Amino acid sequence: MTHPRSGLGEPRGPAFTAGVRAGAADPGPQAGPGRPAPPYPAPPAPLPAPAPPPAPRRAANRALAAAGVAAVLAGGAAGFAAGDLRGPGGGEEAAADAPSPAAAGRVPGDLDGVAARVLPGVVSVQAGGRQGSGFVFDDRGRVLTNAHVVGDAADASVVLHSGRRVDAEVLGRDTGRDVAVLEVAGAYAPRPLAMGRSADLSVADSVLAVGSPLGLSGTVTSGIVSAVDREVSLGGGARQRAVQTDASINPGNSGGPLVDAGGRVVGVNTAIASLDRGGGGSIGIGFAVPVEDAVRAADSIIDGD
Repeated sequence: MTHPRSGLGEPRGPAFTAGVRAGAADPGPQAGPGRPAPPYPAPPAPLPAPAPPPAPRRAANRALAAAGVAAVLAGGAAGFAAGDLRGPGGGEEAAADAPSPAAAGRVPGDLDGVAARVLPGVVSVQAGGRQGSGFVFDDRGRVLTNAHVVGDAADASVVLHSGRRVDAEVLGRDTGRDVAVLEVAGAYAPRPLAMGRSADLSVADSVLAVGSPLGLSGTVTSGIVSAVDREVSLGGGARQRAVQTDASINPGNSGGPLVDAGGRVVGVNTAIASLDRGGGGSIGIGFAVPVEDAVRAADSIIDGD
């Protein structure tokens, strides 16, 4: 059976089997209910050793960049994958320069309350056999999603948070920024989500990714900002900046909002790095188009530019 393309790749079932990795040594008996830990003798106290000299920061950054490129090139996720990671925004330098949450006055906030406010404005999008997510972004009830979610389709179907299905017209798309705008037919209730600014983010800020991974509408995952200005190549196109997060993003999340701890949209979930060339799920490296770039592209589409 052939599955339709869905956002960040082909849909994959939620059932996964955990096991011992091939070639890994048997860890032996483990402690657990009714099974005490093996009576290993206490090891002798180690002698104090001098602290190793700190590694050069530049070398560490090169190692991190190389690891990112290897992960992405080994993955090439089927639907739409990040191709190349370079530039500022990640690594030890970004973490060292970013102000601490306490210094910046940031606190995680009431994330369940944030999710409750955001979910009514998030929709599922189906177009031409593809499936993804989107969100209401203006007072006219227009929906912003990814260009790769709608493909070449002229029409789409939008499923609201209430479960109501409505027809929508694809007003246009900007494939370079991977943004598309949908005009929903008829009157309906959802209010637009509040827009934030990715420029206000700092590394380790709390974020939520909202969407319909694997067709599971209304799914919310949480994480932190891993990099605020990561340079990536999306779908083989020109490199552009993106927000990197470890919030779980999976096939079908494409086009959904990445929101901050105040419930403001700071990005549009677009791509993941994957170790599986077949388009595997999240490995904790996801990318979102900065909301400023996405809204600017959406306004140009609406104005006919």
